[in-house]
Amino acid sequence: MSSRRHSRPLALKTRAAVFAALGDETRLAVLARLAEGTPQSISRLTEGTSLSRQAVTKHLRVLEKAGMLRHSRSGRESLFALEPQPIEELRDYLDEVASQWDAALARLKAQVEG
Repeated sequence: MSSRRHSRPLALKTRAAVFAALGDETRLAVLARLAEGTPQSISRLTEGTSLSRQAVTKHLRVLEKAGMLRHSRSGRESLFALEPQPIEELRDYLDEVASQWDAALARLKAQVEG
């Protein structure tokens, strides 16, 4: 387990929700914009895209439900910021899966060659 984590690892159902949220190119684009580090409003997130505010809002809700966003209010605007912990935990999970596959392939290689 990584020392980056401050809470317990994501449950299987939660991991699936994060993977599903990441499975959309629009949501990936929104996350990339938020990864720049500055909280952004819905209007700012729609700038330079063909997306409506309603479409961006829909995608933001999916990302927020999966735990990858946090939002705050600034006057009448909602500002959205990246919450990296679920993504970091997925990376750790994928590293574990990769290690398991590497070990399984090493055992297979040893058995075939031995």
